[in-house]
Amino acid sequence: MSSFSDHHADSGNSSHSLLSRRGSEMGSQYVIENGVYMSAFTATVFVTALVTIGILMLTLLVSLTMMLDSCQSRQSGVIKRSKTNVHYDYCKIYAFHAELNNLGVDEFPTICKQYALDYTKEGQFLRDVNLTTQIVENYFSNLKPDDDHLDVILMDADDLSLLDITDSNISSELSIKHVGDAKYLASSMVSRLCMKLQASGWSLVFFTRQHTSNRNATIESLISTGFDGQTSCIMRSKDKVQMESWEYLSGRRVQLHSEGFRIASVISSQMDAFRGPCLGKQNFKLANLIHYKLEQ
Repeated sequence: MSSFSDHHADSGNSSHSLLSRRGSEMGSQYVIENGVYMSAFTATVFVTALVTIGILMLTLLVSLTMMLDSCQSRQSGVIKRSKTNVHYDYCKIYAFHAELNNLGVDEFPTICKQYALDYTKEGQFLRDVNLTTQIVENYFSNLKPDDDHLDVILMDADDLSLLDITDSNISSELSIKHVGDAKYLASSMVSRLCMKLQASGWSLVFFTRQHTSNRNATIESLISTGFDGQTSCIMRSKDKVQMESWEYLSGRRVQLHSEGFRIASVISSQMDAFRGPCLGKQNFKLANLIHYKLEQ
């Protein structure tokens, strides 16, 4: 009996032990099925990956923000440049038509004053003169005048002399210096062009809008520029004073044509020189400065 009881007790204990073990095993199985077991190393890698992804996302966000700001700034700059170009183009076209129609200083738009100033200060005027003289040289480098010396080039003498800018409408001393320097350099470029044309055998006939009473001063100015005393210069006579400049110049061209001269070209910075009949086969318009009244 005692042994059976002990055995039974042992059996009971064993059963209880087995049930406990089974419950424990079932509990372990429950944990495994509903959780994720992770070692310390794996957890470290996982956390590091999350931090890295976070940093990358933050970097991407900052980059996108900077790109957006850059695009906005660039777009703003493009719009600003576009507006500036439109303003520049408008004033450039207006200046051309002001020359074409011989408009006065007071008729030049106020918004284009800065354009006229920059045209001289930034060197565009001199660049235009230089490019035009190169075009003239290239054109005549392929041509030769006949031996009868009747092929002539009409050259505006007013483009060779430094005009008295103290009487102009420019009131700023700094602007006067800029205009004076620009005119001097431009006249030097034109003088060199005339020298090259003469050296190539072309006969130059100068013309000016000045009165014949200024003939001596005009001839001396041409000689000081480098031309000899035999230089021809057309000047306005007393009976031509009241005529429009274009009409007077046109009449002199017709006279030269009737005398048997062949006008190869007319070179001038003024539009009035290109109006009327008997123009050259190829004419060249030099750049012209735009004078205006500056604000004090």
